[in-house]
Amino acid sequence: MKKIILSMIAILAFGFANAQGVKFGVKAGLNNTNLTGDVDTDAKTSFYVGGLVDFAVSEKFHVQPELLYSNEGADDDAGISYLRLPVMAKYYVAEGFSLQAGPELAFKVGTEEDEVDEVTKSIDFALGFGAGYELTNGLFFDARYNLGLGNISDADGFDLGNTGFQVGLGYRF
Repeated sequence: MKKIILSMIAILAFGFANAQGVKFGVKAGLNNTNLTGDVDTDAKTSFYVGGLVDFAVSEKFHVQPELLYSNEGADDDAGISYLRLPVMAKYYVAEGFSLQAGPELAFKVGTEEDEVDEVTKSIDFALGFGAGYELTNGLFFDARYNLGLGNISDADGFDLGNTGFQVGLGYRF
């Protein structure tokens, strides 16, 4: 399943690479994440880093798939690292300023504790909502809230989810 999804993203990215209105970029920033559900934990501040492809569908509407390494979890050593694949729809409401929303698929790539790894699923789903501002030189700033939709717990009858706020900067070339 992972190979199929990653292959589809690669085909889309390379297939549209020669099209007009396509920009590649990199981004990084801070995460403030927490676990929700049947747990009582404090938020964890960490980081994310990755790349993106911005497809201009029209002057005001863009689609932006991203590939991000994101360190998440809670402040009680329940850290979980994900490879996140958000696909954000961006609508420019003013010059350089966009509102963003879209689905995210995340693959667990590691945990800080073996016990956390054993009781959490390897895939998570989320919705991202945010805003961004891009300068004319390609530098941009964005903020996003990620609302976890899936139960990442492998334990029967136990509810566990991800939620988080991201703020970061990047560069489109």
